Amino acid sequence: MENLTAMMAGSVWKLLVAVGDEISSDGEYVILESMKMEIPHAAPYKCKVVNVFVQEGDFVNEGDSLIQVEKLG
Repeated sequence: MENLTAMMAGSVWKLLVAVGDEISSDGEYVILESMKMEIPHAAPYKCKVVNVFVQEGDFVNEGDSLIQVEKLG
């Protein structure tokens, strides 16, 4: 299992997944908002969400864990 992390500091604008969801390679799982810009985060590989560490409206710093995933395939 691996944690996917924030690429930059910002607020969680939209959470696109829940525990148990499968994400395709390059599938978006969260959108952060920073400096009035929306920054989508995409999975680097096909995976399944095991844990979600954030909620919409949370502030995160660069490197903070957003979700935990299990690689599929």
